[in-house]
Amino acid sequence: MAMLELEGRILYLCDDPASIDAQLAGRRLSRDEAGPLRDDVSTDEITPVPILTHYDDTLGRFPYTGFQVGGKRPIRPDAVRQGGFSVTVAGKRYGKGSSREHSPTAEKLAGIRLVIAESFERIYRQNADNIGLFTSTDFGLIERIEAGEAIDVEELVAGRDRLAAEILSNGGLLRFGQRWMTDIRTADAEHDDRPRTLFEKILARHALATELTGARPKPGDGAFVRADWRFIHEYYTGMCAHMLHSAFGKPLDLHDPDSIVVFEDHTSYVDESPAHLRGGLVPNVVAMCRAQREFVASYGLHSHRTLTEAEAARDDGSNVAGISHAMMAEHYALPGQVVVGTDSHTPHSGALGCVAFGVGTTDMANAFMTGAVRLTVPQTLRVQLDGSLPPGITAKDVVLHLLSLPAIRSGAGVGKVFEFGGPVLVALSTDERATLTNMTAELGGFTGIVEPDDETVRFLKERRGVDFAIDPWMRSDEGADYADIIRVDCSRLGPLVARPGDPGNGVSLDELGERVRVDIAYGGSCTAGKREDFDRYHEVLAWAAQRGLRVPDGTTLYLQFGTTAVRDYCIERGYLDPFEKVGARILQPSCGACANCGPGSSIDSGQVTVSAINRNFPGRSGPGQVWLASPPTVAASAIAGRLVSFEELRAEVAAAGLLRHAIGAAAARNRP
Repeated sequence: MAMLELEGRILYLCDDPASIDAQLAGRRLSRDEAGPLRDDVSTDEITPVPILTHYDDTLGRFPYTGFQVGGKRPIRPDAVRQGGFSVTVAGKRYGKGSSREHSPTAEKLAGIRLVIAESFERIYRQNADNIGLFTSTDFGLIERIEAGEAIDVEELVAGRDRLAAEILSNGGLLRFGQRWMTDIRTADAEHDDRPRTLFEKILARHALATELTGARPKPGDGAFVRADWRFIHEYYTGMCAHMLHSAFGKPLDLHDPDSIVVFEDHTSYVDESPAHLRGGLVPNVVAMCRAQREFVASYGLHSHRTLTEAEAARDDGSNVAGISHAMMAEHYALPGQVVVGTDSHTPHSGALGCVAFGVGTTDMANAFMTGAVRLTVPQTLRVQLDGSLPPGITAKDVVLHLLSLPAIRSGAGVGKVFEFGGPVLVALSTDERATLTNMTAELGGFTGIVEPDDETVRFLKERRGVDFAIDPWMRSDEGADYADIIRVDCSRLGPLVARPGDPGNGVSLDELGERVRVDIAYGGSCTAGKREDFDRYHEVLAWAAQRGLRVPDGTTLYLQFGTTAVRDYCIERGYLDPFEKVGARILQPSCGACANCGPGSSIDSGQVTVSAINRNFPGRSGPGQVWLASPPTVAASAIAGRLVSFEELRAEVAAAGLLRHAIGAAAARNRP
């Protein structure tokens, strides 16, 4: 019987900065003394973006260095190691956000052996399993640990699916794979007459049987599937290569390398990233990118690299690049496929009718060697978008509304498939559908999916020259089983924003009181750097340029393309002229400020940003306050210098024009 010895102290991630300081100073707090726990601790707080340049034991210096409470970041480098902590305790939805395996790895390397929380986000918990870091939702363990009791590993894995339990018991996924994944078989395609969702059908066609997992898993079961595409980017490739070469030596025998795609899409503007410059981390990023390029060259993998502005000026147009998620939709993913990537926004491609989901580094390392990708089979939520969208309302407004729903905020969507449908969905373009599926990550879901239809066929033909025929099976059956159905009357929606701190802090602009001043407006990212997003930016900014309006002093507007194809589209349509006339800075494709990796990130806590990106966790785009909004709201707010919708901006300008006209007329009448 294996026992987990927990000789170190318990670190309570609580809401009181004084209690955090007391624990770091050496005081042992009881659960009651710690008080309310912090909910929604994100991976951005566990390991901020600049820390991701490390992928060895150095990570153990940095867990929780982005953790914010009371407007402070009380946990400094080395504090967890020096404090002798072995258990972390927090509140709901622990590990929200990015799929970065650096977070549980940093915790484990700092001495943390067990994380206890009220609930966990899917990718974080799976990453923790894969490296042998234990997690639990049993708060009854705390008193026993405080009393010095060792905890039976069997108790810690009780209630988990069999696969998760075996992975933890074997010390992690790679060790498990060496022991239990020597015999991987494609599942026999058995006839199933029951009504099924599209997700279930795709899963059945990609299921793999191993020595411990069956070919027909049910919701809640651990399983492995074959992926049509596996992709990775520079923040994970070095860590993955280091892991694989340590475990299997050189050279590696990669499974089906033609289905692996590698992206360098985060760091082309790192020499303008305040966080990386301040931390002296640019050389680390250069080394990280070099390690990825060496891995690509060693194994002859498909790769795409975004360009700096100087490189783009010299480019002959042959470089096809951009943010990984948009690139997968523009060049690779097809309806009915399975796509996995080392990024939480991988569900972006679900807009095409495929199963696309994010995984951690160890999962991808295992998939590189075996072709098998681990998942816990989820249930499906149906999101029925009824009515019709009012003019100016976008998919971003819809998803901000979904995120604000109490059920979603409390975790009802965690680990589930979000199947989007209804008349509003049918009327949306693929770009707009991708906003919904992309932000399934913020909804807490496993993935988002849309049934392929005529719009999907149009997109594939127009963007990729692919003549695609939709097979009759590529839809959900009438009578398929859903965990729940969320209905939204989209006709009632207006422009929404999300207050700083969490994407779930949604509020209608109409209900917002004082409109905050805006220092930075940012339009870009995988969520909002697509063609149709730039159509929206252009609609607002061309209107402004025609009236001689510009971005006011004290506000900076950044517009960053998602891919080179989007850039070329904007050039061909003449969009750059009005963008430049209003004073926007145009940026080449890259993740940039969304990942705190370039222009558009704040540099001090007093700055306010309105951004079209997907998440606004503390520290995500610098130390300032980030409001999330739709592309037209971002553009309108940039022109106004404060939060406004495009409709409000037009009304204000019209009213000002009438006032000037009235003053002029009155002056004329009073002229002698």
